[in-house]
Amino acid sequence: MPVLTRYLEYDTKGNSEIIDITDDVIRSVSGSGINNGIVTVFAAGSTVAVTTLEYEPGLIHDLQQALERIAPKDIEYKHNERWHDGNGHSHVRASLLGQSESFPLIDGSMLLGTWQQVIFIDLDNRARSRKLVVQIVGE
Repeated sequence: MPVLTRYLEYDTKGNSEIIDITDDVIRSVSGSGINNGIVTVFAAGSTVAVTTLEYEPGLIHDLQQALERIAPKDIEYKHNERWHDGNGHSHVRASLLGQSESFPLIDGSMLLGTWQQVIFIDLDNRARSRKLVVQIVGE
């Protein structure tokens, strides 16, 4: 069974920046020669997340606000006491959201809902250069 690995790179602003990566992932799958299988998108890092949502300004704002309510920046985190980097909230948020998503690949197309986009979130408290892995497995 063939396995194809491709990479996506982004320079981010951090602070829960949400980036629509759907078109980049679809381009990674196009021309792979794999028509049926699984597409996995993985972000290496403990302060990043990959998930899906309807990528529109209202929902982007809502998700950022929900993350702030769930794991606020301005409360005490033991991680910050140890490392003094101020990103304890980033690690908690990333742990809740997760670093990968998988999608069915059917007849050469990645299956997504009508209003569903693949998003990458840099939850760290500073700008970073990030690398994601897109792995296509199938036949």
